Formats: sequence, C-alpha cells, structure tokens
Amino acid sequence: MALHDFDVLIVGSGLSGLSAAVHLARTHRVAVITKRALSDGASQWAQGGIAAVLAEGDSIESHVQDTLVAGAGLCDLAATRFVVEHAPEAIAWLQTLGVPFTEENGLLHLTREGGHSERRIVHVTDATGAAVQRCLIDVVRRTPNITLFEGHMLVDLITGAKLGLADDACLGVHVLDVAAGEVLTFRAQHTILATGGAGKVYLYTSNPDTATGDGIAAAWRAGCRVSNMEFIQFHPTCLHHPYAKSFLISEAVRGEGGQLKLPASAGGTRFMPEHDERAELAPRDVVARAIDFEMKKHGLDCVHLDISHQSPDFLETHFPNILARCATLGIDITREPIPVVPAAHYTCGGVVVDLDGHTDLPGLFAIGETACTGLHGANRLASNSLVECMVFARAAAQAIAAEAPRALPDLPPWDHSRVTDADEVVVISHNWDELRRFMWDYVGIVRTNKRLERAAHRIALLSREIDEFYGNFRITPDLLELRNLVQVADLIVRCAQSRHESRGLHFSRDYPGLTDTAKPTVLVPGER
Repeated sequence: MALHDFDVLIVGSGLSGLSAAVHLARTHRVAVITKRALSDGASQWAQGGIAAVLAEGDSIESHVQDTLVAGAGLCDLAATRFVVEHAPEAIAWLQTLGVPFTEENGLLHLTREGGHSERRIVHVTDATGAAVQRCLIDVVRRTPNITLFEGHMLVDLITGAKLGLADDACLGVHVLDVAAGEVLTFRAQHTILATGGAGKVYLYTSNPDTATGDGIAAAWRAGCRVSNMEFIQFHPTCLHHPYAKSFLISEAVRGEGGQLKLPASAGGTRFMPEHDERAELAPRDVVARAIDFEMKKHGLDCVHLDISHQSPDFLETHFPNILARCATLGIDITREPIPVVPAAHYTCGGVVVDLDGHTDLPGLFAIGETACTGLHGANRLASNSLVECMVFARAAAQAIAAEAPRALPDLPPWDHSRVTDADEVVVISHNWDELRRFMWDYVGIVRTNKRLERAAHRIALLSREIDEFYGNFRITPDLLELRNLVQVADLIVRCAQSRHESRGLHFSRDYPGLTDTAKPTVLVPGER
C-alpha cells in the first residue's frame, strides 16, 4: 500500500480540526482524517454558543474571573487569559467566513449562561455548533491543499520510539479505511489530534457516537502525559425520552428563565434555590449534583425544566430547534415542562499541551476537547469550549508554520500477517455495554473509594481481554473504539483515585472537603 505523504495530518473534523486546516492550507498540504462524515463530531451538536467579551460594560477581566471561579482554583491563569483575550478575534474570523450569528437591532445578540456574570454568549439561535460547522465544512471543501479522508479511523500514532530510532517524535499515523477494512500509513512533519472527548465511556451522554477518546488514548500510548481526567462535566439537562438519543437542552434555556422543578408526582416544586443561591444559573456541576440528589431522594427517572412561562413567539425565536425536536416527541414546551436528566457532556482533562498546542512528543499537537490546556480547570465554564477550539487551532497553526522542516524516515506498512478474522464479535459489544454501565454506576456524578476500586478491577479485566483480542484478530472500528474507551476509563479512574478532595466536577463522599492547595492531576506513562 502506497504511503500517504502530507505536511500536516489533522485527525478529527470538529471546530478545532477544521479551523486548523483552514489556517494551515495557505502554506501546507493538509490531510483531514475523520472516522465518519465531516459533520459527525460534537461541535455539530453545540447549542448554546461561544463566549467572548463584546458588550459595553463587559471586560476581559470579568470573563477571566468567571472562568477561574467555575474552574474551582485549577485553571491555568496564562491559558485562561490567552483564550479570553483572543476570543473576540475568533468571533470576527467566523463572521468573515459567513457564520450567520443571531442579531438584534443590527448588533450581535448576546445571551447569558450559568456561571457568566454578563451577557457574552454569541449564538445562532439554539444551534450554534451546527451553523458554524456547516460554514467551515463548506470552506474546507472549497480550499485547495486540504484533502479529506472521511470514513478513516485513527489506529495509532507512529513514533520514533516504536521504530527503534534514537530520536522519539511523531512521524505519522496508521489509519483504518473503514469501507475497505484496510490499514493505511500516513506520514507528515506534524500531526494534530483534534478527536474530541470521551463521553461515550458513560451510559448516558450528550455526546455523539464518535466521542470515544481516540486521540487521548493514542497520545497516552505514544508516551504523552495526560491531566485532570477525573473532571468529567455532566450536563444537567439532557432530554429524557425513550426515542431521544443524546439530545441536549441548552444551557441558554435556564439563562432565559427556565426553572427546574420536581414532577407533579413529587410535589411539582422548584428546587434549585434550596441548593445554591444562584439557583438555575449556578455552574453546571452544582446543577447536575442537585438534580442527581433530587432524583435519588424521590426515586425519580427525571426532573422537569419549565420554560412555558415565556411566550410562544419568544420560544420560537430563541429555541426553534429545541421547540421542534420536543414537538416531534409530543412535548409542547410552550405549555408543559421538558423532562431532563444529567448526562456526561464534556471531558475537561486530556493530553497535556502548552499555549501552542504542543504535546510532550515532538511533531504532535493536541487541540480542542482532546487537549488539557488548563483553561477549564476543575469545571468548564459554559460556552468556553468552542472559543478554545478556535484560539488553539490558530496557535497550533502558527507554531507549525514557524517550525523548520525535518527529515522523515521511511515508515513501515501495517503488518496484519499474524491475525485472523474474529470468530465472536459479540465479545466486543458485551464488553462495551459492561464498561459504560459500570462507569456510570461507579465513576459518575458522585464517587466513593469503594466504587472507584470496583471500576478499576473491572477495567483491568477488560483491558486484558481487549489486548488479547487486539493482538489476535483483524481490527474493526468497534474494537478500536472499545480499546480507546477502556484506556480512557482507566485514566479517569486513576486520576479520580489520586484526588483526595471534592473539587469542581469531582465529588467524593469519602473526601467531601477541599485540600489547602489546588493541584492538577498529571499522569505520566510508565508511572503508577
């Protein structure tokens, strides 16, 4: 099989990956590798918007402080200031590309979300991510120097160490052509991991099926440090309905006056003021734990989010997609509340990077949800993630443009001579289901030492099974994703076990208080 040679490989096609591709294509030959279609990542699903200081009376310092407060003492100040200061120009860049942001009286309409002290959320009604992705995909498809490889899935990074070279660096990737069932070899000066998060490690998630932690797991296997994986953000309000898979009810619904209430069977009363003085505008971790508490206290399958006091015209203008989706399921949000449950939503930790997106491995970058930049700390502030994608995509592109080319060795083709087709694929689906269920039960919104021990024991058993399967049978997309999810689950549990406190998104019944010093959790390959 011929070698695919490029200047830059970008694995992932969300906002961070496509933004980097557009920036780099002016001077580099870029390959965008994505395991499904370009539009299948999590960016497409983002409803709320993008945070940036644009309003009179708002300030960079206010946005920084809101981020630091939400991050519970763990945000990196330099990274936070870097993103916040570059947020307005990121919005301006999207406008030049033609993103149709919602306006009011000729100005950008800014909404407010939980944890923000000002209205600073730029949006396209309630489907911001989809609108941005449509625009970027159109630009990418029309841009010379960008070659698209849809239906191609990352298998592993190719490094100098794996080839027995003295100088370790990322030299390329092995990729599964899903349709052909063939593993291809890609070589490049630079590789950018932009594969998103790992929400599919949990039973209930707002994430698309593609969110299986592929980049995080691959970087870890290649020798990169990983940080803060215990901080999994559970979105408080995912639509609870048997036919509604992973449909998110935007943070902006609460920002525009939506109230969380118990179902009529449990009294029908509003409960958030009893949990936090900010009520529905409290940060997501506070709201998620409050809902979890009320559901367990009353034995509920869900709670209700009521925005029906707003006029139908208001709801049609501000939340047309939520209104329409609920209507298809028989829920009229102009007259009745929306049934909601918490769901795994955002991976705050990830691959350790600097302000240029560099990882520990020369030639390898990580951006977007795959990376741990230090911006989110122990809890991501609403609508900070999309702007982080754009700011670090530009930073990584600029860093790559500034680096001198290096000589690359020949890369070996994928060796499949010692493997056969799997005889019982049911093993993969069974293990996948088992993993997601025990992660939800043992490593969810509220944790204990005993639950984490149980999860660690099961992960060790699964890891051995999967390693044996991987070594003996031809790889498939399901096997690759399961292998990555088990690796990510192990990283989440190890980080959670090492944090002897409750901070931000990590809440432990055994350690309910805060330690005196806030420190990130950093895992180093080869160390236990």
